[in-house]
Amino acid sequence: MLYTVKEVSELTGVTIKTLYHYHKIGLLKPYEITDAGYRLYGAKELELLQQILFYRELDFSLKDIIKALEDEPNRLECLDKQQKLLFARKQRLDCLLKTIDKSIVLGKKGEVMDKSKMFNGLNKEEWEGALSEQSEYLKDKYDYNMPEVEEAQLDNMNEQAEEAQKFMDYIKAALKGGKKPNDEDIQEALKNHIAFLSSHGHNLDAGTFAAQTKFFIEDDFHRSMLENQQVGLSYYLYTAAEMYAALNKVSK
Repeated sequence: MLYTVKEVSELTGVTIKTLYHYHKIGLLKPYEITDAGYRLYGAKELELLQQILFYRELDFSLKDIIKALEDEPNRLECLDKQQKLLFARKQRLDCLLKTIDKSIVLGKKGEVMDKSKMFNGLNKEEWEGALSEQSEYLKDKYDYNMPEVEEAQLDNMNEQAEEAQKFMDYIKAALKGGKKPNDEDIQEALKNHIAFLSSHGHNLDAGTFAAQTKFFIEDDFHRSMLENQQVGLSYYLYTAAEMYAALNKVSK
């Protein structure tokens, strides 16, 4: 049985755009392309896509997946390797969960976790994996090379990631709760978030932050990152940032 690209997308949850990209880079070629230009996929292609998704779950870059599949052409050998890698990742996640659990317990007691233990489970390789898709996208679309992850940057990156998560969780809750973008609490949260980023090496003010949020809604990749968290999030954040920038400009 053969499946159209639309049917494969519906079956697997992989977007049509992603399937086209996989074809373009030679990672997943269709079984055949009809005279009318329709891409058709068979059972072997679906099995290969399954392997690709396993590797994506492991944060492999597309280039590394191509290499891994070339080195592991046998499906059972490939699955065995992926199983071992996923088990290793499970162990790291268990470590992270223990760290989070300890942070919660200490937080309820009003105590602060030792900084050296705060980010147990995060390392340079995991950061590189987490950023790989975004890095490839920016290089492919904008010819922009993201800076390499340096060991000396890890503490700073972990602090920023924690702050970003707290900030976005607040914005999502505000959106869900029906708060207006110009609500005083939201504006205060934006002020504190921008101040934090500025103190951690980012040359930001209200205007440049608003410009970033505008880029997020105009760029497919970054808009999807936000919208996948909550529908309307990218536009809500942009509106709030624009309002904050306008008020900040007036106050000056």
